[in-house]
Amino acid sequence: MSSHGTPGADPPEAGEPWRDGRNESPMQRADRRWSELLQEVRVTQTGVQILFGFLLTVAFTPRFATLGATDRVIYVVTVVLGAATTGALVGPVAFHRIVSGHRLKAQTVTWAARLTMLGVVLLLATVTSALLLILRIALHNAAVPWVVAGVVAWLVLCWFGLPGWALHRYERRK
Repeated sequence: MSSHGTPGADPPEAGEPWRDGRNESPMQRADRRWSELLQEVRVTQTGVQILFGFLLTVAFTPRFATLGATDRVIYVVTVVLGAATTGALVGPVAFHRIVSGHRLKAQTVTWAARLTMLGVVLLLATVTSALLLILRIALHNAAVPWVVAGVVAWLVLCWFGLPGWALHRYERRK
């Protein structure tokens, strides 16, 4: 692409600012975005590691043997979702390690961002499934789906709704 502020763009003429409002080259921008992305991945990975570690221990507890068929299926789905989430959130690190040194920083940032967003979506599914399992065991009543739906709605609002609203609202002001 040839516009300023995009990977591979020619630098601006002397004294001309980059069009993205920052005085950084495309490579500086890629480096900054990579650092920001790594911080985001660190936050999500910690939560996933704790949740996944807990899930892995559940099958070895005495209570697990008493679970009904439906709860066992929910458990297996939750563990698989947790593993998939871990894969998506570790993916950016592996991607970077494999392509590092091949002058693909901007492309690495793009693919790592996609893997991270996939990891967040999978994390939503993992948390939903884990919450469903735990509340089914703890409450044994018809309120469980409603409680789970309420929590999922809250997570969707926090993780996707508010950022989407802010993007829509403030993008128009440019």
